[in-house]
Amino acid sequence: MIDTKQIYNQFEKELDQVSSASELETLRIKYLGRQGIMGSLFLELKDLPQDQKQLLGPAVNQLKKQIEEAIGSKTFTPSTKPDTTTTKIIEGLPKYGHLHPITQTELQLNQLFSHLGFSIYNGPIIETDEFNFQRLNVPLDHPARDMQDSIYIQEPKYLLRTQTSAIEARLLAQEKPPFKVAFPGTVYRNEKVNRSNHFVFHQYQAVVVDKGITMKDLIGTIDLMFKTLYGPDVVVRYRCKYYPEVEPGLGPDMQCFQCKGKGCPLCKGAGWIEMGGAGLINPLVLKAAGIDPKIWRGFAFGMGLDRWAMANFKITDIRTLLGGNLAYKPYLK
Repeated sequence: MIDTKQIYNQFEKELDQVSSASELETLRIKYLGRQGIMGSLFLELKDLPQDQKQLLGPAVNQLKKQIEEAIGSKTFTPSTKPDTTTTKIIEGLPKYGHLHPITQTELQLNQLFSHLGFSIYNGPIIETDEFNFQRLNVPLDHPARDMQDSIYIQEPKYLLRTQTSAIEARLLAQEKPPFKVAFPGTVYRNEKVNRSNHFVFHQYQAVVVDKGITMKDLIGTIDLMFKTLYGPDVVVRYRCKYYPEVEPGLGPDMQCFQCKGKGCPLCKGAGWIEMGGAGLINPLVLKAAGIDPKIWRGFAFGMGLDRWAMANFKITDIRTLLGGNLAYKPYLK
């Protein structure tokens, strides 16, 4: 018999003993990872008679939610005792190195979504056509494939992922709703490099599947991202966009931080910078993952993390991020 109260009590004891971010991540994987305790509970629940499923299902889902929220709200008090060994080694030496602007921006967003109760996820860079395209409502003959200029490892089956939505496809196939998950990742497309585009770039994606999800939840989450990174006065607009994996779809644009909307080479004269794509998850995508769209709804968005970092550090050329010219250094936080 599944005893959710006993499991949570044990989790609380272990959480109280956590004293660092790395220990917290280890605990998160133990309980919320793909092969963690919660995953085992859902598998066990799947094999129970229907009457027991109806009785225990809500309790198991609530347990997962409580664990996610507890991990997301965990904070640490810095130790006042210095590491004397390390201090002796570095004493008197100048400080070298810094976190990359993309890494700093990624960590800011990870912290935001952890506080919102999201789990942080990951997935493979070398992906299959099935998860990169087909499970996202992009069949073999879909014109959207032509826009992504894929880099194949072994055509037509294996390629470097062109979007973090491939991680979303795996998440939907492996996890049982409800869930809230965010994940940064590197993606690759055969594109011409210029001020605002690169063939190697980064995205930040979030996926929520639950009952009663609406466009209001999506826009509210994206608004919070913008205000967290750029302050309450950030100027954002939303345009209707088409993406096969969502319905309806939208794209958030931020007023260009370089020209303040007047038009410049960075924003290609538009006054606005496209920051990503989003929408409510297409019912066909949910069905492909075995999720009933009559019960569950969700939203997903993928943001161009490079552009978010550029705006965060006032970097006007994306090539700076992956080159040896540290032109962004004066803006480091």
